[in-house]
Amino acid sequence: MLDIMDKKERMIDLAGIIKSCQKCALSKTRINAVVGEGSFDSKILFIGEAPGSNEDRQGRPFVGRAGKILDELLESINLKRDQVYIANILKCRPPQNRNPNKNEIEMCTDYLDLQVDLINPLIIVPLGNFSYQYIFEKYGLPIDKISKVHGKTFKKQTLQGVLYIVPMYHPAVATYNPNKKDELLHDFKSLQDILNTISMRTMSR
Repeated sequence: MLDIMDKKERMIDLAGIIKSCQKCALSKTRINAVVGEGSFDSKILFIGEAPGSNEDRQGRPFVGRAGKILDELLESINLKRDQVYIANILKCRPPQNRNPNKNEIEMCTDYLDLQVDLINPLIIVPLGNFSYQYIFEKYGLPIDKISKVHGKTFKKQTLQGVLYIVPMYHPAVATYNPNKKDELLHDFKSLQDILNTISMRTMSR
């Protein structure tokens, strides 16, 4: 198992590779590749869809309106951004914030897989359809409509132990449908419940 310094060094190396990546056409239109940020030793990994215009300019994930909502959701369960890790399916912004296409996802998710391996979280929270579908395919879980599975906890046995996967709506939905924020707040309680029930022995793995 990697210690925090090993994780940091490897993540720095990976960040350099991501920032110089030219595997797809998005490298030609980006301002900054958005690697991710947070604690390399976090127990929770949030995975969004792709950077937006604010993220592209700043090189950080979730810094726009959706990011403010994510911060509020974290605060609702007494967490801060520096206690979790936040990444995206794509590391570069699709033009006009269009949806990621299949080819871009296939080319970019090798980086995400490495981040998952390095962080080795206890809980993965896919935010939105693209993240949800990719993570469920990755771990061999059946895919349904996100409206039917959001906030539910799915367990997957891995070589490192039990992994909890909790799909949720993307925080951006609350920017155009305020009613969704109540659902997101309710779903975030699921994370708090998991953290409250995981034994100290499991938390220290």
